[in-house]
Amino acid sequence: MPSATQSLLRLFLPEFILENFEFTNVIEDPDTFHIQLEELNNLPIEWNSIKVQSKGFFSEIVVQDFPIRGHKVFYHIKRRRWINLESGKVIYRDWTLVEKGTRMTGDFAAFLKEVNRYSPE
Repeated sequence: MPSATQSLLRLFLPEFILENFEFTNVIEDPDTFHIQLEELNNLPIEWNSIKVQSKGFFSEIVVQDFPIRGHKVFYHIKRRRWINLESGKVIYRDWTLVEKGTRMTGDFAAFLKEVNRYSPE
């Protein structure tokens, strides 16, 4: 059974985020929620045949999402990186977190496009 915190997070965060990232903190400004997330240290199945070691995180990225109760919402996302111990190369998941040409999630960008479609000119 999910904790009360997990249940509450399910109301506000996309399922993709909940499955792949750990909620670490939220900072509330007068008109903004800054939600901090870190990618889980779960290796993709396709990496099972190689030896890898976690090497921390890339620089944080910031992605805007739907407003919540009149507050702007920004995800501060730390993506994980690993090193392939056989080749010495840094490897990482190729997340498509940000809609091309925006700093918003794809769902939020699609929502705004739909709203603009029906807006009077």
